[in-house]
Amino acid sequence: MIIGIETTAHTFGVGIVDKGKILANEKDAYTTESGGIIPMDAATHHKEVSEKIWKGALEVAGIDEDKIDAIAISQAPGLPPCLAEGMRFAKKKAKELDVPLVPINHCVAHLEIGKIVGAKDPVMLYASGANTQIIAYAEGKYRVFGETLDTGIGNFIDNFARYFDLGFPGGPKVEKLAKEGKYIEVPYTIKGMDVAFSGLLTKLKQLYEKGESKEDLAFSLQETAFATLVEAAERALAHTGKKELLLGGGVGCNARLQEMCKLMCEERGAKFFVPERSLLVDNGAMIAYLGEIMFNAGIRVEDIDNLDIDSRQRTDMVDVRWK
Repeated sequence: MIIGIETTAHTFGVGIVDKGKILANEKDAYTTESGGIIPMDAATHHKEVSEKIWKGALEVAGIDEDKIDAIAISQAPGLPPCLAEGMRFAKKKAKELDVPLVPINHCVAHLEIGKIVGAKDPVMLYASGANTQIIAYAEGKYRVFGETLDTGIGNFIDNFARYFDLGFPGGPKVEKLAKEGKYIEVPYTIKGMDVAFSGLLTKLKQLYEKGESKEDLAFSLQETAFATLVEAAERALAHTGKKELLLGGGVGCNARLQEMCKLMCEERGAKFFVPERSLLVDNGAMIAYLGEIMFNAGIRVEDIDNLDIDSRQRTDMVDVRWK
C-alpha cells in the first residue's frame, strides 16, 4: 500500500495505490482571480490543506495509516517552495509511521501512469504548465527527443490568459473562448522536434492591441501551438519507430489537442492513449502509482533526513532502474 504526495506547483494531491489499483486521488489546487501562480502563496496553500487532503484520501480508500508501506513524494522538478513544503510534510508523516520515502520525478510519473490505460512503450507528448517535452524510453532512461526552447505550453497559455485578465489557470478559459473563434495567421515555430512559443505570444498580444477578438486569438493560439506539438510528436514516432502516442500533463485535458493527436495517430496507424482528466492534471495518484513500481523494485530512501528536493531535475537525468 503506497501513498503518494504531489506538490510540484499549484496542486496539493494525495493518492493511494495498492497493486496497481488507485484507491484514492484527492487534491486541492491554488487558484487566483487574476495574475498567475505566486510560488510562496501556493506553498502556504499546500501547508494549510495538507492534513485535510491526507485524511480525505485515507477515508476515500477506506484504510488506516498503519497499512501504508511507503510514502512516495514528488521530489522534482517544480517550484522550490511548493516542493519543499511537500517534502517537509512527507518527512513528518514518514517519521510518524516509520516508513521509507520513495522520491519521484513528476514528469516520469506522468509517463508511467499511461500504463493504466494500456500504453506499453509509447512516445509521450508531455504538455503541462512548465514542461513541454517529447519523451520515449531508450537504453535505461526516458530520453527527451524534443522540447520547448522557451516556455512550457501551459505557462504560455496562462501568460496569454493573464494578459486578458482571465485568471489562473487559463487553459480551460482559453479553450472555451476558442470554440467561438476563427483562424488568424500567426507565427508557427518548430525546429526539428523542438518548439517555441514566445514569438507567437508576442504576435497574439500585438493583434489584440489592433482590435482582434479574444475568441479569434484563442482559436488561433490553440490551432497553431497544438499543431507544432503534434508535428513534433509525429516526428518522434517516425524517428523511434514506436507505435504508441501517450498524451500527458494538464494541457492534455484540452479536447482540441486530444482530437489533433488522435487524427495524427489514425493517419500513421499508431495507437493513441490518454488517461482520464484526474490523471492528466497534477495528482497524487500518479506519484503513488510510480512509487509502488519503484518500491517493489527496491528503490526507497530509509535515511529520509538526507533526502532533498531537486527543482531542476530533468526527465532524462532519472536512472530508470525499475524496468
